Amino acid sequence: MTDKPDDESSKKSKSARNAAIGAAATIGSAAIAAALLYVGRRSKKTTAEEPPKSVPSGEKPETD
Repeated sequence: MTDKPDDESSKKSKSARNAAIGAAATIGSAAIAAALLYVGRRSKKTTAEEPPKSVPSGEKPETD
């Protein structure tokens, strides 16, 4: 009896492991790219906003 697994099953497990590592790397890099796009969009939005307009002194603000 040998302790070594069959060559075919060893190749399958190595290829499955490589596929899992590749999938994890792809998902991780996509998540990082999405986060960077989200942060970039938010920073543009905050810099483009105008400061809130204040009510001139002596006038009551209109409410609905």
